[in-house]
Amino acid sequence: MDISSLLSTLGVDSAAVSGGELVVRSPIDGSFLGAVQASNAAVVAASIERAQAAHLKLREIPAPKRGELIRRFGDALRKHKAELGELVTIESGKVRQEGLGEIQEMIDICDFALGLSRQLYGLTIASERPQHRMMEQWHPLGPVAVITAFNFPVAVWAWNFALAVVCGDSVIWKPSEKTPITALSCQALFEQVLREHGGLPDHISQVVIGGRDIGQQLAAGPRLPLVSATGSCAMGRALAPVVAARFGRSLLELGGNNAMIVAPSADLELAVRAIVFSAVGTAGQRCTTLRRLIVHESMKDALLSRLCRAYAGIRIGSPLDADTLVGPLIDETAFKNFERALARAADGGGERVIGGERVREDTHPDAYYVRPAIVAMPEQNAVVREETFAPLLYALTYKDLDEAIQMHNGVTQGLASCIFTTDLREAELFLSARGSDCGIANVNIGPSGAEIGGAFGGEKATGGGRESGSDAWKIYMRRATNTINYGSTLPLAQGISFGD
Repeated sequence: MDISSLLSTLGVDSAAVSGGELVVRSPIDGSFLGAVQASNAAVVAASIERAQAAHLKLREIPAPKRGELIRRFGDALRKHKAELGELVTIESGKVRQEGLGEIQEMIDICDFALGLSRQLYGLTIASERPQHRMMEQWHPLGPVAVITAFNFPVAVWAWNFALAVVCGDSVIWKPSEKTPITALSCQALFEQVLREHGGLPDHISQVVIGGRDIGQQLAAGPRLPLVSATGSCAMGRALAPVVAARFGRSLLELGGNNAMIVAPSADLELAVRAIVFSAVGTAGQRCTTLRRLIVHESMKDALLSRLCRAYAGIRIGSPLDADTLVGPLIDETAFKNFERALARAADGGGERVIGGERVREDTHPDAYYVRPAIVAMPEQNAVVREETFAPLLYALTYKDLDEAIQMHNGVTQGLASCIFTTDLREAELFLSARGSDCGIANVNIGPSGAEIGGAFGGEKATGGGRESGSDAWKIYMRRATNTINYGSTLPLAQGISFGD
């Protein structure tokens, strides 16, 4: 698949995607996209040094000026939305609309960060001592490492990057080794904006490419006060202790095993639409994908019947085709995990309701397309409690809402959740402290499709991190409490008297 014209439009030097040892193939058909040079330990170390130097200069630039840089980057993304969106589709396998939607998320966070650049507020605090004023300031933290996953190859970086830069931090980005070309394209666009803007330091943004060893080096880097990492729970368990050992900060966005409760009063037509989008979008490869359907026993047959009709009409094919709803899995490993989970579900008494087959194998032997599956399970056993990154939905039943909530919360992950009900009491209970234990809890919408304005992230094994929205910017800054004495005496706090 020839992407040279796209890369040229985005300003990527053809040498950056040729001659390297890391071969990149499209999940659409397995075709060759490029051969990228991987970064070695010396390259990463040099990148950290450059990031530190850039931060020391960037922190002196007023935040609204840093916001102007991000505004210009957002304009560049608007100009090249179509090309960059197509590249996301080609490299990650997302359908066209999702590829474009990912670039729109980047644009949205740039707009958000621009406004934020004038709102990095501290507090004025009442002092117990006369003629004293206390206040709180927020200062730039330092270079930030951002580690991203293949399923959102550019948007998650942008969530971190835009906020980090307006906060005065430089960024080193390690993209997934499965999707490095989109990262190089974003870097090329930003470097062009940086040159045109002028007056700002080089190396505000850098890209390093490689696998687990590069991530480990970034996690251990003492000059990187924050490591923001998106990936599996296993990745987070390996990375977080390394960062913590040097007293660094981790912003972790890890796995999700998201559930929907469908109550007796639910609008089934609305629920079906939400289930299909949440369960099969991105071929089930979102951290917010719907994986567990907890439906009241009185509604099970009616809901599954409607879902089967909806699933039967899902268009599976090349994500470059406008009418495709489900594209390929990222690679063979993802397909084997899908098959393994289906087999384990069957061993646990699961009944396959629909789907689960590999399709297009004859015409696309080097790509992995599957029909989204629904499996009715007798209980929430071990396979259901694990996250399988594929379009696999487990259906379970409940008798009363307390049982449903207990089942809902009975997994180690805690990212996104939802309930479909028209009963106000049920909705409020689900959102209360007795309800969902997730970072995102919705009513009458699915778990997928977060907006930039809301803080994104989850609890438990999801890592506890928050990106975008609310006060998520504070993780990229350090807080200083200041006390100013404008009197001529020195009263001590807590009324302490220390001699004359």
